[in-house]
Amino acid sequence: MSEAKSPDGEIRHAVHLCIDMQNIFAPGGLWETPWMEKVLPAIASIVSRHQDRTIFTRFITPQKPEDRPGRWRAYFQHWRQATRDHLPPSALDLVPALARYVPPARIVDKPAYSAFSNPRLAALLVEKDIGSVVITGAETDVCVLSTVLSAVDLGFRVVIVEDALCSSSDIGHDALMTMYRTRFHGQVDLVTAEELAEFWRE
Repeated sequence: MSEAKSPDGEIRHAVHLCIDMQNIFAPGGLWETPWMEKVLPAIASIVSRHQDRTIFTRFITPQKPEDRPGRWRAYFQHWRQATRDHLPPSALDLVPALARYVPPARIVDKPAYSAFSNPRLAALLVEKDIGSVVITGAETDVCVLSTVLSAVDLGFRVVIVEDALCSSSDIGHDALMTMYRTRFHGQVDLVTAEELAEFWRE
């Protein structure tokens, strides 16, 4: 993979992975993430500057619980109302403020927490010689966490935009921010949206 960081500290050879900014997690959605609206302007600003380098992920629930293996089946038996047999189709769509950027931004659907649970994503990034992933979205302590750890395992430099993440748990969000700073330095960098605008040179 290409070097993601040049000697002057810039972010290069990067894509923006925006995780699961979907109606199901928006205000009024089944899995409402209360402060999604607070971070949406920062995310939209990043997307607007890097439209052709943005990949949106969508968490796609099964048609029915029996379509998923193991503990996922039990999970969706509990959350049967989140299966596609019960959800309105629009619930899994991107929120309108971001959907308007597709195309040129892309969508990668996934069946599990990590964006890389769809193997097409890693193949796409390697094909494009990407060295760094800039991560925003929902939720800090679930799908974002799983995506970050997968990206680290695959050797990508991870840049987390800390004011462009949201969770339904303040405790979970704060704990993850602490973990990234203290346990993953050298592989994970935390920046603000303002700092990202300064350092990302594509």
